[in-house]
Amino acid sequence: MNETELKELIDVDLISLDEPPAEKRAVIEHLLDLAVEAGRVSDREQALADLLAREEESTTGVGMGIGIPHAKTTGVEEPTLAFTRSTEGVDFGAMDDEPATLFFMILVPEGSSQDHLTILSSLSRSLVHDEVRQRLHDAETAADVQRIIIEEVA
Repeated sequence: MNETELKELIDVDLISLDEPPAEKRAVIEHLLDLAVEAGRVSDREQALADLLAREEESTTGVGMGIGIPHAKTTGVEEPTLAFTRSTEGVDFGAMDDEPATLFFMILVPEGSSQDHLTILSSLSRSLVHDEVRQRLHDAETAADVQRIIIEEVA
């Protein structure tokens, strides 16, 4: 993905630096509401149902303090990435049993499996690096988070 596509994917309106709720489903809804408020979700209930159904298949807690709830859904028209972070951490059911502190929600339209995989793999590759995760924790503004993600994923 190029820089312009990434800026569209994760607009600053899709980034929250407020402390999210302390429970997994509530974090997912918090991220979804960022996308709803940014006008990126056409059907909140469908998008939530698809996110929760995906979560039932297997956890999206990937370890290293990262949670990436994601779904293909008819509830969005365009690929969307939302972000929040937690100082306390939330149990996301990761294999390493560590709480997640960085959360990325990926929503893509139902028929676009390649977008979904491209976003997920690019993001995952960048997040394995300690310094990238630390920069996201240290970011002071939504624009800083957006810039870090673009630098690391583009």
